[in-house]
Amino acid sequence: MTDAQETAADSSLRTTGGAPPDDGGTSDTGAPTPLLEPREGIPPVIADADALDRAVAAFAAGSGPVAVDAERASGYRYGQRAYLVQLRREGAGTALIDPVACPDLSALGGALSGAEWVLHAATQDLPCLREIGMVPTSLFDTELAGRLAGFPRVGLGAMVENVLGFVLEKGHSAVDWSTRPLPEPWLRYAALDVELLVDLRDALEKELERQGKLEWALQEFHAIASAPPPEPRKEPWRRTSGMHKVRRRRQLAVVRELWETRDRIAQRRDVSPGKVLSDAAIVEAALALPANVHALAALNGFGHRVGRRQLEQWQAGVDRARALPESALPQPGQPVTGPPPPRAWADKDPAAAARLSAARAAVTALAERLNMPQENLVSPDTVRRLCWEPPKPADHDTITSTLTTLGARPWQIEQVTPSLVTALRGEGTIA
Repeated sequence: MTDAQETAADSSLRTTGGAPPDDGGTSDTGAPTPLLEPREGIPPVIADADALDRAVAAFAAGSGPVAVDAERASGYRYGQRAYLVQLRREGAGTALIDPVACPDLSALGGALSGAEWVLHAATQDLPCLREIGMVPTSLFDTELAGRLAGFPRVGLGAMVENVLGFVLEKGHSAVDWSTRPLPEPWLRYAALDVELLVDLRDALEKELERQGKLEWALQEFHAIASAPPPEPRKEPWRRTSGMHKVRRRRQLAVVRELWETRDRIAQRRDVSPGKVLSDAAIVEAALALPANVHALAALNGFGHRVGRRQLEQWQAGVDRARALPESALPQPGQPVTGPPPPRAWADKDPAAAARLSAARAAVTALAERLNMPQENLVSPDTVRRLCWEPPKPADHDTITSTLTTLGARPWQIEQVTPSLVTALRGEGTIA
C-alpha cells in the first residue's frame, strides 16, 4: 500500500462510527487489533420459516448497504451451492441463514432489491446466491475496489487489516461448511466476515474518490450486477488437470468417458469429483489405455484402496472409449472461437505478433501509472482480439467502437484507446 493510501485509509475509517466500539482500529502500540467477537455476539442460525420471515422483515426495515457473504463446501461436496449465508445491515444486525433448511431465499432477496449489496469477490458468491433466489440490483465489491485502488493484497483479511486496522481470524475458510450442526467457532468466523464489510466499503469509496477512480469502480460494479448468468461450459472434461499430456484422440476419449462417469457418481453421492477419482488417475488411464482390470490396478490412482467393483466401473469406461469408431472420437483441440494462442502468432501472423507485443507494453505501462493490475485496466482477451483483427483504419473512433463491442467499459475505453491507437499504428508505446 502506498503512503497516500495508508494515510487516506487511516483518516477515512478510524474516525467513522461503524467499527467495533471501545478500542476502534489499531492498539496504542500501532499494531492491528484482533477482532475476536461479533459486536452483538454470534446470532442463532436461521433454519425455519418463522425465523426466516422475521429476518426478512428486519432486513427490509434496516437502512443503508447490506453486507452479504456465502460459505460453500468446495472440495467436499458436488457443485458450488451455498451452505451458509451471512448478512449484516444497519438496524438489522447480523443474520446467519442455513440455505439447506431454507432453500428459497427469494423473499429476502426481494426485500433487499433496492439496497446496495456489499460483497468481497462478488463473482465467487453470486452464482450460489442466485441459486437460492438472491440477486442484487446494485453492489459494491470490496476486493475489486482494492484492486482498482492499487492495494497489493486484496484478500478480505489483508484489506480489513490494512484499511481498518483489525485482524480477522481466517482459519476456517476451507472447512466443510456442509457439516451440521456447524461448530460455534465456524459461526463466529462467518459472522465476523460481514462485521466490517460496510466499514471497508465506506473507506474504499473515499480512497477511490481521492484517486479519481470512483466512477470507474461504479461502472465495474454495474457490469457485475447486470451480467447474465454464465453459460454452462462446453466439454468441461477438457479442463481435466494434466490434459496437455494427452494427445491422441483415443486417449482423449478415455478422459471424456472417465470424467463423465466420475461426474455422474459425484453428483449422485454429493461429493467433490476429486474424492471419487483424481484428475491424475484419469490422465494415467488415458495414456496407458489398459486392456483389463489387472492392468488398470497397476496404474497410479487405482491401487489397493480401489475395490474390485470400482475398478470394473473405471475399466468399463476405458473399454467404451476403446470401442468407439474413429468418427466418434473427440478432436484433439477445442473449437477455436477467437484468436489462436499468442505463442503461435509469430508463425501465423508476424505483424499481429508485433501489434500484440506493442499493445501489451502500452497497457503494462499505463496500468503501472494508474497503479492497478493490467487485467482490471482491460481484459487481456480483449487486447488479443483487437490485435489479431484490428479495425481499419486503426484510429480513435474505430478502436473505441471495437472495444465497446468486445465489452470494455467506458472508463476502460477512455483510458486505453490512445495507447492502443499508437501501438496498432506501429508508432511505439506512449512514454
